[in-house]
Amino acid sequence: MQQVKGYHAHVYFNADTIELARALCEQAATLFPVKMGRVHERPVGPHPDWSCQLAFEPQFIGDVLPWLALNRKGLVVFLHPDTGNDLLDHTEHAIWMGAIRPLDLSIF
Repeated sequence: MQQVKGYHAHVYFNADTIELARALCEQAATLFPVKMGRVHERPVGPHPDWSCQLAFEPQFIGDVLPWLALNRKGLVVFLHPDTGNDLLDHTEHAIWMGAIRPLDLSIF
């Protein structure tokens, strides 16, 4: 069985929702031991939309996931484990909150 080393939650947004996304990510970083990444105003990596990453250790999934589900205010959140297999982590192991967006998997 693959070991989960951590989780990444990617909060997707656009020009109209950037402040909502920034506030959500900052609040998560205040409430939980998560590392907030940069607020990208362009697609980065496999992500089709602007995004901000929240990275956290496996033991916090039970706190962070339900909080995001209840507080995302309509934003799309893409959450995946870090097992070391990027392709599977971004496909088979992925959890979507909101609309599923097409990822650019060619980088894997």
